[in-house]
Amino acid sequence: MTDVHIASLLVQHRPEAGAGVDACIAACKELELARRDGGRSIVLCESDASRVLMDRIDELQAVDGVLSVALVYHHVEPAEQLGEPIDIAAGPAPTAGPGAST
Repeated sequence: MTDVHIASLLVQHRPEAGAGVDACIAACKELELARRDGGRSIVLCESDASRVLMDRIDELQAVDGVLSVALVYHHVEPAEQLGEPIDIAAGPAPTAGPGAST
């Protein structure tokens, strides 16, 4: 069974390092630039292994002018479940615990 790792990264960099960050993203098929504002870039990573995610973080960190790369969100989903429809009308699954209705 193959998993899909979906992550968002906050890359803080000097504004003049934007071209280097773009080159790194272009060289890695798992990366996509979602948004940039001056010296901050939100980068999405979708891969089939956590090791690939960590390698991409290391590659971004190695770009000249990058100050930090922070993992903001990471979700793992079995690949076969990504193609299944979601029943939005059913609403969220019930939860147990304090305040849950029974």
